[in-house]
Amino acid sequence: MDKITKLDSVAQFNAGRGQQTLHPLVSVLDQSQSTLLQPARWLSELYIIFLKDANCSPMHYGRNQYDYQDETLLFIAPGQVFGFDEHEGPLQPNGWALAFHPDLLRGTSLGRHIKDYSFFGYDINEALHISARERQIVLECYQKIQYELQHPIDTHSRTLIVSAIELMLNYCVRFYDRQFITREHLNKDILVRFEELLNTYFDSTNPQTIGLPSVGYCAEQLNLSASYFGELVKKETGQSAQDYIHAKVIEVAKEKVLNVGKSISEVAYEMGFKYPQHFTRLFKQHVGQSPQEYRLSSN
Repeated sequence: MDKITKLDSVAQFNAGRGQQTLHPLVSVLDQSQSTLLQPARWLSELYIIFLKDANCSPMHYGRNQYDYQDETLLFIAPGQVFGFDEHEGPLQPNGWALAFHPDLLRGTSLGRHIKDYSFFGYDINEALHISARERQIVLECYQKIQYELQHPIDTHSRTLIVSAIELMLNYCVRFYDRQFITREHLNKDILVRFEELLNTYFDSTNPQTIGLPSVGYCAEQLNLSASYFGELVKKETGQSAQDYIHAKVIEVAKEKVLNVGKSISEVAYEMGFKYPQHFTRLFKQHVGQSPQEYRLSSN
């Protein structure tokens, strides 16, 4: 399915599911009350949080597909594509959905730091799998918003709705931290593959042709989003993915610097640096000596 429809309002989101719009900027839907969804892909201009029930229909996010085997939270941010294909529908939605327009957050504390919730940048295969108790907490937040939507809008409505959304997102931060811990064995496997990827990279001609490996490049090679990959590395190692890469760069560079048959500039270019002075600066930050000083002291 090549056609992508722009989803730019809460009313449009509700209408596609045959449900009423109670507020122009935010909606909470019990998806069991929705009409059948026709196959489509949408480019969202909304924030959407789907609470999917176990064994629900598969959904596409970008180019990836995910079949839900347990209760899951999926986060979609403005600028992201989601939907399902013709051979999979029409489908009856299930679970719950929270959709809100960025304008709801204008001038609020949440509006200023919503980008800090990095899970809005995760891929669909990095969705949040939740326990029965965690699901109940999320539902309670949905119900707080739903309660406000069922009452006339007043001067308190926006504050209370945004506070409930922020409370839920903060719980989701905790739940993701728990997921990183409970899936530690999977995370360790990814770190092993990350280390192997860097070793292979520096054993090849990639540094000369591509340059230094970026966090985005490594995440793509490991079939992860850059956001999720960065969080995983930080949780497991205590350092950022960028710092981890830099540490590997220095580890490889130390061996190359000791080869007196090459100048420091040649080593820098071989490592993937565009400018030797950048290599010298990074090396000194990590080692405490310039590459030349390290070579002389080691010899």
